Amino acid sequence: MFTSLWIIPVVYGTWLFFDWNTPEQGGRRFDWVRRWAVWKHHRDYFPIKMVKTVDLSPERNYVFGYHPHGIICAGAFSCFSTEATDFTTYFPGIRPCLATLAGLFRLPIYRDYIMSAGMCPVSKPSLQYLLSRNGTGNAVVIVVGGAAESLNCSPGQHQVTLKNRKGFVRLALENGADLVPVYAFGENEIFQQVIFEEGTWKRSLQLKFQKYIGFAPCLFKGEGLLSNKIWGLLPYRKSITTVVGRPVSVTRITKPSEEEVNKYHILYMEALKKLFNEHKVSCGLPESHELTIV
Repeated sequence: MFTSLWIIPVVYGTWLFFDWNTPEQGGRRFDWVRRWAVWKHHRDYFPIKMVKTVDLSPERNYVFGYHPHGIICAGAFSCFSTEATDFTTYFPGIRPCLATLAGLFRLPIYRDYIMSAGMCPVSKPSLQYLLSRNGTGNAVVIVVGGAAESLNCSPGQHQVTLKNRKGFVRLALENGADLVPVYAFGENEIFQQVIFEEGTWKRSLQLKFQKYIGFAPCLFKGEGLLSNKIWGLLPYRKSITTVVGRPVSVTRITKPSEEEVNKYHILYMEALKKLFNEHKVSCGLPESHELTIV
């Protein structure tokens, strides 16, 4: 602060004060950031690709449910926060907005970067704004399983935390936004995680972090920087195929009842299972593999 460049943090701090609520008011996305060449290298590292099943009308708003969380949501970032997989080419007129931890938008400078990529806080005011006060053609992407799901992700596992996750369904009903299931085949394959047994002190520590901090620390390993034969923290080079499914049509209900929420929640789970079963073989899984919802 006490240098010849003191004016820079003063100006930025002043601007930050007046800009503090922007993340919850539609954000500030820049298409040129989403098209940085580095994102194509990120895509090709795994590689990551997106599969479109149906057209989406830009006259509607959407709530995308992304599954599974994995360790770092690599597929979600590449497909919805960059143009590396050509989202706007596949879905013209649709603006994807990946919802992430609200606390990240309190970090100076970093908040501006993630906003420019089209990310938003996963908070009700933020999501309500996008779905009700930002016109049509908005697609908020919610990683429904969240931190709880990340604790159970492991190669070969196809388990999603969804049975008691109904807030995103209520959000869709309140705003008349169609529900779109999204499944990323391969998201769980890019790291190997040490999964602690329920009831152990290590698992309890993870759950406390999740409760009070908002994320769960995971113990995982990947490949080394110089060789894929040694231990490291780089993701394994495993392909990720993100399949965007058919929307579940939703009628706007300002104050939905529990019965109405449950009805659409069941329809969504059925649509997700159907999506998984229709694409699992083409994405490299045996016919015998089933999706488990907990």
